This record gives sequence, structure tokens and C-alpha cells, in this order.
Amino acid sequence: MHPSVMNYLIIEDEQYNADLLRGLVQNYDPTITLLAVLPSIQESVEWLNTHQHPDVIFMDIRLEDGLSFEIYNQIHIQSPVIFTTAYDEYALQAFKVYGAAYLLKPIMKEELEEALDKVFKSRLLTSAEDINGILTMLQTQQKEYKTRFLLHYRENYKIIPVKDIDFVFLENKNVYFKLLDGTAIAVPYNLEELEDQLDPQYFFRVNRQFILNINSIENIQKYFNEKAKVILKRSRDKEVIVSRIKMPQFKLWLDR
Repeated sequence: MHPSVMNYLIIEDEQYNADLLRGLVQNYDPTITLLAVLPSIQESVEWLNTHQHPDVIFMDIRLEDGLSFEIYNQIHIQSPVIFTTAYDEYALQAFKVYGAAYLLKPIMKEELEEALDKVFKSRLLTSAEDINGILTMLQTQQKEYKTRFLLHYRENYKIIPVKDIDFVFLENKNVYFKLLDGTAIAVPYNLEELEDQLDPQYFFRVNRQFILNINSIENIQKYFNEKAKVILKRSRDKEVIVSRIKMPQFKLWLDR
């Protein structure tokens, strides 16, 4: 426990993830104060320009307006940062090489405590030069795609093999896996993160609400304005419209 550490900042664009992180930090030390939850690069830079920097920052890599690494290009961050990421293990090697603190989503209680202990013990500061090195490694590493997800499910953890995912959908600002057995389970990722983690040979994001597995498609109907309507094998009640802009890529994906 570190009673001298008083406050922290969360830079995260998914409210579900921010709430989960806040609860874990409160369990670690109820006296630590959350100063703000910031969903974008722009708001983070504005906040850091107008406030004293906190004792620690939790920073998600992917934000609604780009990669959070961009914050380092706009302001000198004077706080230790713990990166939170949905990247797979292959990319986390970059954080290890540069000694940066990180947490892999979904965040586990024990890993959060280890990361906080590490940061508070060493006052670990990540420089802009380190960030550029990490970004270069992330961009050049050979891509590997998820084969399974470990998720919080009620009071337990649940392993979801990717082969069991029928499709992914966004509803009321929450993202869900629809599984082949018909169940839907909420996940702590946004569609952009999942699009990056799911093998594009089998999964395609058709619009802002859906990522489809190729095996989920029953048939495809022409729709007005050069769009298409997808009928799903196991969820015929879902209206899935492929936008005109996505249609050329969608046709290529179907025909590969």
C-alpha cells in the first residue's frame, strides 16, 4: 500500500473499461482519488495542460480519435503511465523492451496491483523517445490474431474460443459477442480493437455496429444506394446493412 500516492487519471474511451479499472484501483487503495476519465487525445492534452499532473495515469492505447501515443508528441507527461491495451502478447514485447508498465485487457486484480507497486516503487517515467520505439515495434511485429478471449462473466472468468463467435455487435454503447449457441456476452473492447484482433480471413466489419464471421452469413441481398443487406443464419431479426463505402472491400473479402 502507498498512502503517499493520492490521485490518478484514466485515459480511456470505453466507459465499461473505465468503471472496471476504477473499481480495481479502489480495491487496491480506497484513499486514492480519481481526478477524471478522459476519452480522447484532445481532451487529455487539454486537461494535462491545465492541471497538475497526477501521481499515476492509466492510458489506453486506442482512443476515439487515434492512438494515445500522440499525447506524448503534444505535451511532456510528468507522471508515471500504466498503459492498458487489448493488443495480444506479441505486441507486449515492445513494452517489456522499453521497460514500460502495461496491463492487458481484461485487467486482472493481481496484475493491476503488480503494475501499481512497480510504478510507485520506481516512479517509472516513459519518455517520448521510448514511446516512438514502442510504436515502431508495434508496427513492425508480425501480426498474430486472437484464438480465444478471457472474459469476466458474472463472478467468474470465461474462455471464449474465437471459433465460437458468430458475430460481434454494438448495442446501447456496449459491445457483445453473439456465440454459436445463441448466447450474447458483453466484452470490454470496442469494435476498433476487435477488428484489429480478429483474423480478417474470417471476420469483416461491415458497418459501425457489426463485425461478421464469414460463417454467420446466410445470404446477401442488394439494397438501395449500392448497399447490401446481410441475412444472418442464426439471427434473422438483426438488420445488417453494408454501407456503400464498405461494399468494394466486402465483395473482395467474400471472394477471397
